[in-house]
Amino acid sequence: MKLVPSTSVSGLSCQRRIVLLAPELSGVPQTFADAIVSSTDHAHLLGSTQRLRGQIYLEDGAISKEQLTSDGRHEQPADHDSWHLVAVGPDGVVQGCARYRGYPEPVTFEKLGVSRSGMAICDKWGTRLRRAVERNIVDAHGRGVSFVEVGGWALTPDLRCSTEALRIALATWALARVLGGCVGVTTATRRHCSASILRKIGGHSLVVDGQELPHYFDPAYGCEMEILRFDSDSPNPRFESWVEQWVRHLTTVPVLCASVGRGLRKEPADRLSLFTPAAAYV
Repeated sequence: MKLVPSTSVSGLSCQRRIVLLAPELSGVPQTFADAIVSSTDHAHLLGSTQRLRGQIYLEDGAISKEQLTSDGRHEQPADHDSWHLVAVGPDGVVQGCARYRGYPEPVTFEKLGVSRSGMAICDKWGTRLRRAVERNIVDAHGRGVSFVEVGGWALTPDLRCSTEALRIALATWALARVLGGCVGVTTATRRHCSASILRKIGGHSLVVDGQELPHYFDPAYGCEMEILRFDSDSPNPRFESWVEQWVRHLTTVPVLCASVGRGLRKEPADRLSLFTPAAAYV
């Protein structure tokens, strides 16, 4: 895939609509102009997102059928504490997603998803991974921004060779800016060029003692993986203008919230059906 920055985000919006799911027990910044409350629709769209992940990961051999719920969802504890960026097709079916989990206070390594990666349990690299991640946690805290983990990437097979993966990655980068900035890590598979795409837009290997941490085989997912660092202030300059366009666009997209918070409103069912139709829940 040739990654060429576009001059607009309309390439996604003409066919697929972005919807944000807010963390279930979190407030929503007033920056978002279209934050609405519907616990039912939030749960339905989150379930559809988990179902897409389950289908894709199972087909890739990254998980077993036993790791799915009875209705095919790949459910993880982090899902309820995270933002989800969801690409919804014109038929209401989820076609792509990414998960963004922020830690506004200093967090210990053991509480992070990366602490359960194949590298973390490696005798040679586990301690170095911990040191590298802890340095980035300190960096984020010192700058007054959140430390985050990004994951839960999934795209329908027909979109893997399109620029949709790039758009979702850049939209996630922009979400970090809208939420106040971050330093973060992501565990990315080399399968389907995921790690390569993230590197091209500004992801970098973690470094400790002047040495980059290598890619590794993760037996839990059955593939080669990379743990990459990213900084919301420092994307590849080639993509800076597109990130900024996404920042502006994300403040206008629907944000589904599970509970009422300050400045939020409930929304009529016909409004919600524009991006969470019943067909998306089947």
